[in-house]
Amino acid sequence: MKQKKLLKKLAFSEQDFEDIKNAVTEQEKNTCGEIALAIAPDSSSYAFWELLTALFAALIVIGCLIPFSNHISSFIDLISWPERIWVLPTFYVLTGVAAAAIVYLLYNISAVKRGLIPLIARRTAVNNRAMRYFLQSGVYKTSGQTGILIFVSYLEREIRILADSGINAKVSQDLWNIVADEMTDSLAKGKAKEALIGAINRCGELLTQNFPLDSKAKNELPDGLVILENEPWI
Repeated sequence: MKQKKLLKKLAFSEQDFEDIKNAVTEQEKNTCGEIALAIAPDSSSYAFWELLTALFAALIVIGCLIPFSNHISSFIDLISWPERIWVLPTFYVLTGVAAAAIVYLLYNISAVKRGLIPLIARRTAVNNRAMRYFLQSGVYKTSGQTGILIFVSYLEREIRILADSGINAKVSQDLWNIVADEMTDSLAKGKAKEALIGAINRCGELLTQNFPLDSKAKNELPDGLVILENEPWI
């Protein structure tokens, strides 16, 4: 999914981005914790699964046509003169290529792509992408190890909330998972902005309870929402 397509689906205005940023700023006034947010169009190119599915589609279509070889050959004889021995094999090859191409094109439809890719592959991709951004964005190296990342992978409809070691020592991951589940429900209803702000507020409350603001606290991470580029084809 292209970044521009993602922005269109989210339908965020400049004010929406500003509201999300302000929500982070407001919550960080009461805690020494840091909240980072990112939305990715997808967590992988899934090129392997696209090619594999297209190949299987071609093989299945060809396999289904083999029992009808005599009928196909007779039909070809009617429209092809003089008879060519290579016509029937060519028909099968072209049919297989067409089937593969159709499946490959269907992968451009998000719902189809999400349905064809195994759940474990999607979740693994999201886990890896979230962890990479957690490291790339510097959430892991705040002075008190109190950074937290709210990561949304749009294509997969998956959310990860990753907390640094300082937070994990006091707050169970189960609590962050509950926040992620609540956020998923809102996103499913098309309320992306509300989902993000709700998660920011819930995370802020938990951080304030366990990591109240102190005199040494400083803002170490950007407060706004980051829209990530497409995942490279790897």
